[in-house]
Amino acid sequence: MSASESRSDPPSDRVLEAFGRHGRPQPLSDDHHATWRVGDLVLKPADISHEQLEWQASLQRRLRDHDGFRMPQAVRSLDGRLLVDGWYAMTFLEGRHEPARWPDIIAVGAVFHDAVADEPVPSFLEQRRDPWSIGDRVAWGAQAAEDLPETKHLDRPLATLAGLDARSQLIHGDLTGNVLFDDRLPPAILDLSPYHRPRDFASAIVVADALVWEGADETLVRAFRADRDFPQYLVRALIYRIVTDRLFRRNEPLRADADDPYARPIDLVVALVGG
Repeated sequence: MSASESRSDPPSDRVLEAFGRHGRPQPLSDDHHATWRVGDLVLKPADISHEQLEWQASLQRRLRDHDGFRMPQAVRSLDGRLLVDGWYAMTFLEGRHEPARWPDIIAVGAVFHDAVADEPVPSFLEQRRDPWSIGDRVAWGAQAAEDLPETKHLDRPLATLAGLDARSQLIHGDLTGNVLFDDRLPPAILDLSPYHRPRDFASAIVVADALVWEGADETLVRAFRADRDFPQYLVRALIYRIVTDRLFRRNEPLRADADDPYARPIDLVVALVGG
C-alpha cells in the first residue's frame, strides 16, 4: 500500500486481480482500518507482521473443521502470496454481532480456548510493540507504567493488583466485537488477537468491554462472583484497555470527566477487589 493511499480507501483493482476477484468492494466497517467484501472474499489492510499472518493462516487451517465455532480461512493470491500491496484476504463468514450477548461470547471463547490449549507460544509475541501489546504487558507487570504518557485512572487499578497462579496459553484477547451469531451455523470467531495469558483474562476483557462501551452494569460482574480470582483478571483487563486507549490517543488531551467511559467501571472494579 502506498504512503498516499488511505487505509479507509477500498482495495485497488490490482489487489482484487491478484486474488482473482473482480467487482465493486463493499465496506464491512467504517473506521480508518476499513474491511471490504468482494463476493466471497474479505480484504483488510494488514496491521500485523507477515510472520503473524503466516502463523494465523496455519492455525485457521488446523481449526477449520471444528464443530463448535467457525473461523475465516486465509486466501492466498493467485501467485501464492498472503499479502498484496499491504492487503490480506480471507473467506467471508455469515453472521451478525448481537449486542449484550456477553455470556454467549464468553462461552464461545471457552470452546475456542479448549481447542487451542496446547498450541505453542507464537514467537512473534515478544517482538510486538503495538499499543495493544504494551497495554497487555503493563496489565501483567511486564512493562512499567512509568514509561507511559499521563493516563487517567491508571494508578488506582495498578494499586489493587495481586498475584495470580494460573496456567497461560494462547488466548483471543479481543472477542467482544469479533463473535458473529447465525441461526443455522456455529458462531464465527474473527480477527484473532493472540496473547499468551490465562484464559480467564480473555473472559475478563469481554466483561471490561461490556462495562466501558456497551452499557453493562454490576449485574454482569455478579455472574462471576463464584470465581475468587475473577476480580484480579478484570482489573488487569481494564488496565489493558485503558493503556491501549491512551496510546492510540497519545496526541489528544485527556478525556473530560463528563466524557470518560472508564470512570464508572474503575469505581466498580476497584471496589470489587477492595482497593
